[in-house]
Amino acid sequence: MATARGKQELRYEPEERCPTLLSVGIGFQGMLLMLGPAVVLPTIIVRAADQPESYLTWAVFAALVVAGVTTVLQAVRAGRLGTGHVLASGASGIFIPVCVTALVDGGPAMLASLVVISSIVQIVLAAWLPLLRQIITPAVSGTAMMLILYGLVQIVFDKLNEIPEDASAAAAPSIAAVTLAVAAGMSLRSSGAWRLWSPLVGIVAGCVASAAFGVYDFQRVIDASWVDVPRAGWPGFELTPGPEFWAILPTFLIVTVLLTIKIIGDGIAIQAPARRRARTPDFRIVQGALNANGVGNLLAGIAGTVPTTGYSASSASLVSLTGVASRRVGYAIGAMFVALAFLPKLTAFLIVIPGPVVGVYVILLMGVLFVAAIRVIVQGGLDLRNTIIVGLAFWIGIGAENRLIFPDHLSGAWEAALSNGTMVGTIVAIVLTMFVQFTSARRKRLEAELDFSALPKIDAFLRELAAKTGWNDASTQRLRSAGEETLSSLLQPDDIAGDSDAAKQAPRLIVTARPVEGAMEMEFIAASEQENLEDRLAYLGEQAEIVDEREVSFRLLRHYASSVRHQKYHGVDIITVQVEGS
Repeated sequence: MATARGKQELRYEPEERCPTLLSVGIGFQGMLLMLGPAVVLPTIIVRAADQPESYLTWAVFAALVVAGVTTVLQAVRAGRLGTGHVLASGASGIFIPVCVTALVDGGPAMLASLVVISSIVQIVLAAWLPLLRQIITPAVSGTAMMLILYGLVQIVFDKLNEIPEDASAAAAPSIAAVTLAVAAGMSLRSSGAWRLWSPLVGIVAGCVASAAFGVYDFQRVIDASWVDVPRAGWPGFELTPGPEFWAILPTFLIVTVLLTIKIIGDGIAIQAPARRRARTPDFRIVQGALNANGVGNLLAGIAGTVPTTGYSASSASLVSLTGVASRRVGYAIGAMFVALAFLPKLTAFLIVIPGPVVGVYVILLMGVLFVAAIRVIVQGGLDLRNTIIVGLAFWIGIGAENRLIFPDHLSGAWEAALSNGTMVGTIVAIVLTMFVQFTSARRKRLEAELDFSALPKIDAFLRELAAKTGWNDASTQRLRSAGEETLSSLLQPDDIAGDSDAAKQAPRLIVTARPVEGAMEMEFIAASEQENLEDRLAYLGEQAEIVDEREVSFRLLRHYASSVRHQKYHGVDIITVQVEGS
């Protein structure tokens, strides 16, 4: 594998064709890097729920096939499906607690039905992505993620002591110590490619220590066939859902929303290292990632295995270290996952990993995800309001998970739902967030056509809002100018020319505005397929001269506004502009 490199050394962008042998070689490296979680996570879920070995074999086989197909779908860019980037996929860690509960309460058939419903919800959420921004805030998603990880505590720490009864008393702590020392030591002290390999090397070291204590099950590896397909284990579906299904469904859907948020992050994370020139994240690629993962989860539900997610950190690191972002690498990784599913002797090495090794691996994963959840909250702005929302929601969720909140009143149909910390805490966070939004200054709204003829209406709308807010003449003029230049930036040159036929077919423009702590926040929502406005603003500093008339609008907008954020989705553009006032 290549050493660490700068972005300028990128050899192949996603659309560029790299040699087949190079694609296969890098794809093999990527497959090895992501094979661990793709096999270990479904094994944890099935074994924690005490399911039979036949289902474990089937679940791992199906998970690998689905991981391969989803990885290929992510590499495709067909309409609204796929990212066109290297985004390897595999079993999802955030679904561990809820999948274990589903298997314990209703078995594999109920889990399959829940995963199918989850996939449909995820595809719908991809279409509604622009509408979720106000409800699923960083404070809500970060809090929910922390509560999910808390729900893993009992499962993970039980794994540390999961060894045969006749094994030495020193076996479990020794194996865990070796795994932790190698994996954490490499992560802390190594760099570049070695840090990327640290989890897998830690697993190998733990397995070697397990073999020394005689707790590694070599017999299962020996008995496994080289090439085979499971002949039993497919669970079918739960066609007559009972109370257990309806009790866990809300929590499953909450975790689906969190998975959606994670995939949004995946879709953003893979874009930066894949380009020679920095670009603002394209949310159409994000929607493609959501749709591809939703199709993958639909296949997972039909196959009766656990949900899937994107491994963006490993995928982005692979691109950064090799300098190859060609989508052909994604095709190679996906094909290798599918091929590996039919080689049970190779996957058996990972299925029989002892509990202490698995426990340490998931503890490291939990630590990284917990800090990532905190980072999401902080980056979203940790003011007093968000501090109260996060604090209340987290501790109410912890209390509910441990049945410490009015336990004498928890009975009947509500007992299972109100004892789920993730669901309770997330609902609290959403309710508090909506309360803050509903009690804040109301957004004023204007609808018009996306045409320059709408400027007088927009100007009057902003002038009236500035007068009600008590802004002086200079601030009012700055707000009006920012509104004019935002409209100009949205319009295509043909629209500005005033073609009558184009005017008749002009898409709808929605302008909303509200005062926010000494500033005015405006949102321009329109249908447009032009380039990202943030990219144009960023490029202005690199250009020696103005190359077209619209550059004047971009420069003026940058001058008048204190911040400009542009999010592009399929069928809709959202430009958020803040103007400081007095």
